[in-house]
Amino acid sequence: MTYGWGMVPVTAQIGDTEWTTSLFPKDGRYVVPVKARVRTSEGLEVGDVVTVRLAVNA
Repeated sequence: MTYGWGMVPVTAQIGDTEWTTSLFPKDGRYVVPVKARVRTSEGLEVGDVVTVRLAVNA
């Protein structure tokens, strides 16, 4: 399921923090934007490697 410019609506999770966002297509891949509140609550810094759990929203 996509909308506008091929964006895919998802629920994302890093650690204990969950949020809704969209995957954005770029150069044959998808970009996952991580909100500032997620980075803060999970103590993330630029360059950190994380595991992101994604569920496509229907």
